[in-house]
This record gives sequence, structure tokens and C-alpha cells, in this order.
Amino acid sequence: MRIAFFGDVVGKCGRNAAIEYIRTNRVKYGFDFIIVNGENAAHGFGITQRICDKFFEVGVDVITLGNHSFDQKDDLAMFERERRLIRPLNYPRRTPGRGFVVADAHGLLGRKVMVVNVMGRLFMEENDDPFVVMTDLLSEYKLTVNVDAIFVDCHAEATAEKTALARYFDGKISALIGTHTHAPTADLQILSRGTGFLSDCGMCGDYDSCIGMDDESPIKRFTSKVDAYAKMIPAQKEATVCGVVVDVGNNGLCSNIQTIRVGGFLKEQKDCLGRF
Repeated sequence: MRIAFFGDVVGKCGRNAAIEYIRTNRVKYGFDFIIVNGENAAHGFGITQRICDKFFEVGVDVITLGNHSFDQKDDLAMFERERRLIRPLNYPRRTPGRGFVVADAHGLLGRKVMVVNVMGRLFMEENDDPFVVMTDLLSEYKLTVNVDAIFVDCHAEATAEKTALARYFDGKISALIGTHTHAPTADLQILSRGTGFLSDCGMCGDYDSCIGMDDESPIKRFTSKVDAYAKMIPAQKEATVCGVVVDVGNNGLCSNIQTIRVGGFLKEQKDCLGRF
């Protein structure tokens, strides 16, 4: 089974680039299951039903989120009715929506993928312990027993926390891929018990920017208390599409993992899956 995952989609240019890449390459590269982190998709802050629908139309199976999950407050009922949209599992119990979903893989009869969204706590907002909530979840869902793959989007600031989570659950999940920092890292690997790991897969957005935002507002925030709340606006030049592809064997563990990094201002990865 081949799972494709695309990192934080930032603004219109990131949405358009990710959608075009998926539309062009879903069949070409044999993606059986597609996941997108969409927490910055709506002008950099949150997501809307209209944007969700655009991703689903091109074959996205699940959309994960993060600390900007509820920035678009006009339609919070979306989180209850749209089971393919998940927010962090370790949010407080009364939070709208759900933190994981089990869905069918394309064209693979009976093959089920569980996607989990968890958020870190270091340098982030207060949330439940991700180690505890993941342990509870994995006591119910097990590889090769009731799911064929378990993919975790770990939305966190600290590399050490993401690494610790991956190593703690090594062998119990197919892959743990980090999001949130918008900067792709170079620590792609398969851990000793078979879990694929990358501490951050980067964003789908304009890298000629300050992590996807037009330079002016972030610089003002860092250089002046007066401008500490200057409005952030997504950059809108050519986007780079960043993500990973995880191949999962019959044992539910990662047999191969490779990056996607194409277009825009970042240097293309030589081992990535080609340009759109």
C-alpha cells in the first residue's frame, strides 16, 4: 500500500500547487491513500468546507489539522458532519470533531488505513498528553488485526518531542510524520522496529517568505512590540509542494519512505517523485 502525505498547505498558492500535484500524479505514482494537512489552507488560518471539498474532489482521503483547526469559526458543525476532516486527538474531550479516522484505501479491497492527528505540548498550547491518548487508541486499534496501516500526523514545534513519540510507538504504527514548522528536515528514516519517520515534511506554500507568510508582518512582530499583532498575509508566489510517500507492507510497517519536494524556491529533492 502506498500512502502520500502533504505538509501544511498555506494559502491559495499552496492549495493550488498541492491540488495540481495530486491531480496529475495520483494515478501515475500509484497513491492508494492521500492525506493533506490543511490547517493553514484558508488564507493561512484554518480551513473551510469549500476548501475541503476541493481536496476531496482530486482524491484526498483525509485532511488533518493542528493549532489553527478552529480559526474559521463560521461553520464549526463541519467538524461533526465531515468524518474525513480530523483535528488533534489530544484536544480536550468536549472539542468538536474527532482526532482519528479509519478509511478504505483506493482499489485495495478491505484494506483499511487509520489516520491519527496529535499535537505536541512543548512550546505549544496546553493539551492532553499525546503519549497517553495514543497509547489508549492503540490498545483498541492494532496493525494487521483491525487496520492495515496507521499513519500519524504529529503537529508539534519541538523535534525532540516528535522523535520521542515516533520511537515510543515504533513497531506499533506505520509512520509518524511531523508538521507545523513548515521547514522540511533531513532525518527521513525507517526506525528499528519498522515505523517510518520524518520530523517535519515541510509546507505546501511559497518559500520566498517567512514560513509561508509575506515578510512584512512577521518582521514587524519580531522588531516592534507596537506591531506585535500585525496581520499575517500568506505569500503568493510560486509554491513548493512538500510531502512524503510511505510504502506499507503486509505487516503494516514501513517498507520504504521517500520525500516529495517539487516546484517553487526550494531545491528539488533528487529522490522525490518528479515534477508536475
